[in-house]
Amino acid sequence: MRRGDPTHPLLELVRKLHRRIRAVVLEGFERQGHALAEVAEEAVGDTLYGVDKLGERSLVETLRDDAEAVGGIVLLAEGLPEEGIALPEGRAPSACPYRMIVDPIDGTRGLMYQKRSAWVLTGVAPNRGDETRLSDIELAVQTEVPVTKQRIADELWAVRGVGARAERVDLTSGARASLSLSPSRATGIEHGFVSVSRFFPGGRDVLAALDDALVLAVGGPPDPGKARCFEDQYASTGGQLYELAIGHDRFIADLRPLLAPVLAARGLPPGLCCHPYDVCTALVAQEAGVVIRDPRGRPLDAPLDLTTDVAWVGYANAALARRIEPVLLDVLERHGLFGGEA
Repeated sequence: MRRGDPTHPLLELVRKLHRRIRAVVLEGFERQGHALAEVAEEAVGDTLYGVDKLGERSLVETLRDDAEAVGGIVLLAEGLPEEGIALPEGRAPSACPYRMIVDPIDGTRGLMYQKRSAWVLTGVAPNRGDETRLSDIELAVQTEVPVTKQRIADELWAVRGVGARAERVDLTSGARASLSLSPSRATGIEHGFVSVSRFFPGGRDVLAALDDALVLAVGGPPDPGKARCFEDQYASTGGQLYELAIGHDRFIADLRPLLAPVLAARGLPPGLCCHPYDVCTALVAQEAGVVIRDPRGRPLDAPLDLTTDVAWVGYANAALARRIEPVLLDVLERHGLFGGEA
């Protein structure tokens, strides 16, 4: 959805950063192949693989050169100190006007085995130090990093209150074309993609039960031998947000943080969850018309850090939100999953 010309002082800097990361990663796959699937580091938020380290290096190298021109940036990303780093070097964090959170490669696991596109994600907010929150993000950019056999990639960006835009890029010729962001206008789930995220072991039985209960309550039982709706376990939050914004998916819920008490009762540690850097481009989907909320139906928000677990729900449009959200709230209450989430 385009309401104006989304501009921001950091827009072109971030888009250049994303293009460089994409180029470095694609070149790395051409040279190193499956070696990039090897574990490189156990970071605070997630495991980092070889492909992640390529993205991380490109991130810091690029911003080191450009941060001065915008007055300074506090950069937060996996592989960096939890408090972030101020760029240019020597600049006090409090003197930097912007706080930038980046996931250099979101969807690493699918990309490193050349199964599916990953995404470079960036959210930019006015710097309020440790008080900065996800809801402060005023610029969001996400850039597709395709598998090497795919030579077309999409780039999306949005400025809060102005709108979202997108382009489709031919990586061979460099040709660019405007791309429409058109979330689904369907008012039901029939014959559409509707997903509850359950990417990793631990509590998947609970999430699957929630999924079934929700679909049955919203859409009713399927006809014999028929499928009422479908699901897509795209292990990339940025990719999921893209699928909502582009019109492919109607509903996605990532409820993994709510499983903490269930896992604890089973003697299991908390599982890997979505973090603020994974969902930092929710603004793009929102500006395109997608409804993004937390599981209780409140505006999505969290500290802008590297460690907070984030549960989120996306509805392609307001009509779907009105239809599905009350059912979701009821299902979550009946399964006792609000006990571990304030």
